Amino acid sequence: MADGRALSVAEAGKETYTGRDRRRSTPYPMLKRKRRIWRRRSIRRRIRIVAVLAAIALAVAGLLVLLYSGQPPVDPAQAMRRAQVALETGNYHAAHDQAQKAAEAAPRSGEAQMLLARTSLLLGQGVTAEAALDRARADGVPRGDTLALRAEARLLLGNLAGAQDAVDRMPAERDAAMIRVAAQIRAARGGGGAVLRQSLEQLVIRFPNDARGWTDLGRSRFGAGDMAGATTAATRAVALAPADPSALTLRGEVVRARYGLAAGLPWFAAALARDAYYHPALIQYAATLGDMGRATEALAATRTALVSEPGSPEALYLQAVIAARAGRFALAQQALQLTGGALAARPSVAMLEGTLAYAQARPQRAARAWARLVAMQPMNVAARRLLAIAQIASGDRPGALATLRPVLARGDADGYALRLAAIAQAGMPGEVAATLDRIAAGQRGDSALFRSDRPVAELTLAAAASPTDPTYALGLIRGLASHGGQAAALQKAQALVRASPGAPVAQIAYGDMLAVTGRMTDAVGLYATAADLTFDEPTMLRLVDAYQRTGQERAAATTLGLYLSQNPQSLPARRLLASWQMAAGSWDDAVETLEGLRTQIGLGDVALLHDLAIAYAETGDGVVARRYAAAAYRLDPMNAAVADAYGMALAADGEAAGARQLFDKALALAPGDPVILKHRAAALQG
Repeated sequence: MADGRALSVAEAGKETYTGRDRRRSTPYPMLKRKRRIWRRRSIRRRIRIVAVLAAIALAVAGLLVLLYSGQPPVDPAQAMRRAQVALETGNYHAAHDQAQKAAEAAPRSGEAQMLLARTSLLLGQGVTAEAALDRARADGVPRGDTLALRAEARLLLGNLAGAQDAVDRMPAERDAAMIRVAAQIRAARGGGGAVLRQSLEQLVIRFPNDARGWTDLGRSRFGAGDMAGATTAATRAVALAPADPSALTLRGEVVRARYGLAAGLPWFAAALARDAYYHPALIQYAATLGDMGRATEALAATRTALVSEPGSPEALYLQAVIAARAGRFALAQQALQLTGGALAARPSVAMLEGTLAYAQARPQRAARAWARLVAMQPMNVAARRLLAIAQIASGDRPGALATLRPVLARGDADGYALRLAAIAQAGMPGEVAATLDRIAAGQRGDSALFRSDRPVAELTLAAAASPTDPTYALGLIRGLASHGGQAAALQKAQALVRASPGAPVAQIAYGDMLAVTGRMTDAVGLYATAADLTFDEPTMLRLVDAYQRTGQERAAATTLGLYLSQNPQSLPARRLLASWQMAAGSWDDAVETLEGLRTQIGLGDVALLHDLAIAYAETGDGVVARRYAAAAYRLDPMNAAVADAYGMALAADGEAAGARQLFDKALALAPGDPVILKHRAAALQG
């Protein structure tokens, strides 16, 4: 080139116009138009592809929903029919599920929302019920139709003011449901159980075919201890609604209280056959199975209960009991903690808390728990012994002595309580000597009433303020009797029986007063009536004792056998049976019974070890007898009966010299005791 520069091919291609035309353009004008057309066609093609892919994705998603749900679209009318059928057959959970499906499929259906509210209340779901009622009102359901359900929902939620507001809006002419919930709210707001029972009694007179009314009345009477009235109401409720799990569960509770554990099981099973997840029946079923020693089945029932109501305190408590009985104390403690203290007011929970704490070497915590138990049940001798043990272990000996003082004041104070008292009296030589003398004597007087710590005037005012509550009347009767007013106490007991003829506590109180005044023959009839109303452990023991004291040995044996057939795990009943077997010379049977007790309660009971030693010695097994006797002797070497049993065991094992020494010691502790003299003579002759 003239200017000496060499242009590149690219530069040459760009220089296509002269200097006068400064516009720059491509060398191929037609190419730009083709590219634009291609680009527009490409965009449209992409849009069509995306649309097709989206349609395919939606179709696949719908197919997957159908495949994995396995459920076609819900027909609200069909779901409603299924819910009604489930209600009629007593399956509350199935009814609730179907009602929920109907309400979801037809959210503007007031009928579906009302059914959902009713089924939610049957399951105790107050929040769901009230939300369904709100939707029902929005869908045009009249307010009057929702008031009874709304009041019940708010009562479940603890909203007493709101529940009362719903009651206040009810019409003057009320149906059974309105009357029933109004009575419950009145009782919850301070009217008490007596007011509730009176209202329900009027309700069932006016509406004799209202099964819910009879069920609620039966539960109220049952809670008040009126077993005869509870039986009548529960029987009527089941007759009117034979498929209702609530009525069946109540009937099971009443039957169990009256006749025993085994008798109640079929009723709970019948309730669960209607609704396998009905929580109240599951809890009662599990508790009954556990008390009968059927731990595996009981545990399975509690797990189902936790599915029915996640976090159920009752189910967790029962699991804690089952774990504690199996010796798994840490697991039991964990289950009990999960209850969140919801059941802390129950005596059984306080007992379990103390047991777990003591088993894990926490005596101070055990003492706090058992102190609550004693406060709730001040006349519970076993609870006082446990509290004293924990107080001694935590160093509170004065507290232990104060706990035991009401027991020590009784002529029938047991040897174990006396030994605890001797430990608590350390540093008090005179008191310790007197207690040790009582232990060595081994003599126990007749049972007596606990002396009340409250003055009679205070007890009288409390009874007058609650004339229909037998608890206060019982307190007054005991107070009068323990302060020397036996005649007045007898009159009060008679009046209590007249006022509450169906309450076993009234019959027992009158029987106790007759027994205290020496009229044991008359007391037998009252104890028998009480046992017919509720065949529990205290009533059984009273009746057996009364039969024995009046010479009715066969009746006593029949009573004990019947009780054991229903309550095979009862410790007092089995110990009584073992004592009878020993008295009758049925040593092999006695060994079997006593070994069962040892398996259940261990080797820390001196009386049980004593009985085992004697029973094995009488069967000729001196080796085993000696082991049990030595264990008892280590626990209580100054007990005359224990020294006597040790002597019998050594004699059975061929050690005459050692046996003679122990018999001599036993007679030194209990001079002239005929039983020890008899054993000594028989052993030395052999």
